[in-house]
Amino acid sequence: MAASITQTCHVACSANRAPNVLSWSRGGIIAFGTCNSVALYDPQERRVVAVLNGHTGRVNAVQWVHTEDSPESHLVSGGSDNRVIVWETQNGKVLECKGHTAPVCAVDAICLQGSEVLVASSASDSTVRLWLSHGAQAECLHTLSFGSGFMMDVSLALLPGSRVPVLACGGDDSRVHLYVQSNGQLQRVVSLQGHEDWVRGVEWASIGGELLLASCSQDCLIRVWKLCAKSGTDTLTEDDHSIIKMKEDVFEVKEKVFAVSLETVLAGHENWVYGLHWQPPSFKGGQWTQPLSLLSASMDKTMILWAPEEGSGVWVEQVRVGEVGGNTLGFYGCQMSPDGSMIVAHAFHGALHLWHKDQDKEVRGEWSPGVVISGHFNAVLDLSWDPEGEFILSVGSDQTTRLFTPWKKQDAAQSTWHEISRPQIHGYDMQCLAMVGRFQFVSGADEKVLRVFQAPRNFVENFANISGTSLEKLLDTADLPEGASTPALGLSNKAVFQGDLILKTDVEEEQFNSISDQYQESYFHPLNLTEPPPEDHLLQNTLWPEVQKLYGHGFEMFCLASDSTKTVVASACKASKAEHASILLWSAACWRQIQALPCHTLTVTQMAFSPDAQLLLAVSRDRTWSLPQDCIPPAFEPQFSLYAHTGKDTAIHSRIIWSCDWSPDSKYFVTSSRDKKVIMWGPCRLEDNGNPAEIQHCSSILDVGDSATAVAFCPTLCSDHSYLLAVGLECGRILLYRWSPSQDSAGGQDWASYGETDTVYPSKIFTHKHTCIHTCFI
Repeated sequence: MAASITQTCHVACSANRAPNVLSWSRGGIIAFGTCNSVALYDPQERRVVAVLNGHTGRVNAVQWVHTEDSPESHLVSGGSDNRVIVWETQNGKVLECKGHTAPVCAVDAICLQGSEVLVASSASDSTVRLWLSHGAQAECLHTLSFGSGFMMDVSLALLPGSRVPVLACGGDDSRVHLYVQSNGQLQRVVSLQGHEDWVRGVEWASIGGELLLASCSQDCLIRVWKLCAKSGTDTLTEDDHSIIKMKEDVFEVKEKVFAVSLETVLAGHENWVYGLHWQPPSFKGGQWTQPLSLLSASMDKTMILWAPEEGSGVWVEQVRVGEVGGNTLGFYGCQMSPDGSMIVAHAFHGALHLWHKDQDKEVRGEWSPGVVISGHFNAVLDLSWDPEGEFILSVGSDQTTRLFTPWKKQDAAQSTWHEISRPQIHGYDMQCLAMVGRFQFVSGADEKVLRVFQAPRNFVENFANISGTSLEKLLDTADLPEGASTPALGLSNKAVFQGDLILKTDVEEEQFNSISDQYQESYFHPLNLTEPPPEDHLLQNTLWPEVQKLYGHGFEMFCLASDSTKTVVASACKASKAEHASILLWSAACWRQIQALPCHTLTVTQMAFSPDAQLLLAVSRDRTWSLPQDCIPPAFEPQFSLYAHTGKDTAIHSRIIWSCDWSPDSKYFVTSSRDKKVIMWGPCRLEDNGNPAEIQHCSSILDVGDSATAVAFCPTLCSDHSYLLAVGLECGRILLYRWSPSQDSAGGQDWASYGETDTVYPSKIFTHKHTCIHTCFI
């Protein structure tokens, strides 16, 4: 019987490049949009607790629906698929709001009565829509059109002393527009002027019987507006004419008069202010109270916490955190925890930055960087396990190579996976990698060159500290460089040795030999880590030095493989002709090309060495597989010759073969294709007379119902000597099957479904060879 695979793994991901992509619930869960999904992250446990999949495009905005008397049960998201989705987190219901004709860039929501949720959304189609979600239905109540203009952010609230919703919209006309429902229509009542550039964010806060509206803009300023109800006694007397008062914009709703005035202007940022957030209300003394604390995030790489002084009431800067120098760009959005002890922002490349307030008596009130989740911000194209299974290396089209390992804390019952190094930050989209030994790997990108990297001493020491591994069990660090840095305008990581880190004296700094000596060549600083590093250290201080470049291919790299002895590396590039589809073999000892294998006519999509390192399996776009064999004894340099292959007349797959893998005993191999077929081949052994056995398909053809883009064997046999393997589909689902060679394959009895993931991941990530499954059965 098929069973659902429980998600016990830890997800590594990053936020999207949008200001409204973060939202923090009162229960302490951060929701943020990723590529096609909404991730729910627990900053206390430092792991993703759930992934909500429903969008088919990038998620640009998320917002928890806050309620007064209970934890949040609804979450709203908007994406580049032109849809708004209302999620019920308790029962898993999903409600779609369709109507926009362009990507949704901002959402907000408030709870009205019972289960009714009022949702506002802004999109690139120059419209703002108001939706009412109740039960299993979602209705579009109003549509506001802004012609050729765009509204960058929206915020909903209830007018003081009433249940009438008020909508604030900030856009590219440098104004903040207020709308209220009147006579069944959504009417604009006030347009607030003052900003001199695009308004990037707006957010309401309820303070007593008044509303405060904060708006931020590309003019580097933040404006706080006050909205309050005016009573009939609020009339000017003769003495009031001598008092200077702020200008008020007055409007009337249902026989009630309301006034809007400018409360304050906050100047402190030196670049565009992209996001702001009020500290959430807290429950004290039997009622909800709203702290007067406002957080802002800017492209000047800082976040500022604003609050009025107790005596004068003047709004001043309380705390400023951020990055100084380095390679990071500015912040796109920010959120504050319900108790105000943590703040988080996300940056240009999706990285989350978290700070927490220290509670120690000696440094109480100080803010320190905290450990937070990180990961690729674009498609992950390949990954490889460390030979000892202690960490994972991955590459993606975000032009980075990243290393993840469990962080074993002494006081924690469960370890969590974190990124602890970014060995390669490239200028081309990464495509493939292969581990060569414990701390060495080869990577290929959208270029004709392969690059070899070796771990520096500083990484090995920090890896031992974070993972809890004894340093003596790791490789000898005596001759290793201390770290690596990338020179200006360079793509190669240059090794940094201990002597390069010696600081020059004042006299030496004055005696420059050339103009270039005035500028620092190495930006690496050694780290002594006991916890995963923050983003700025990952970018600058965790690079691995490049030790070799391998030339030989005529087009961009596509796939790599290394044998179990870590002595041979196979590489292949994109090819539309047989002359370019050759597989190149490299010696890992001297990094010299030892052979070229012309086996295919089109791009080789994946390769895999057999566990005994005697056979090399390759599959291709030409719908065939090839099997070269090492004919030379192990003591000599390998020389491969074609052992078996399929041709046009013997091929079973009718579409491109995406993936392949070997059984742990090297007897069988499996192929998966776009034609939805998974086929087992073999046996790969010698007959009793010493001649090789004929290799043919030895299983029934397994139809998995979708394009099979990845496949992997479990490295251990089942108790009944059957084989367990995972199949990744283009839709994102991962299936587990058990194959029994002893069962009759005529009626498909040899295959048994063993389970599947309970989450469907976005199809976009898993097209092409984007589904990467490298077996991890623990």
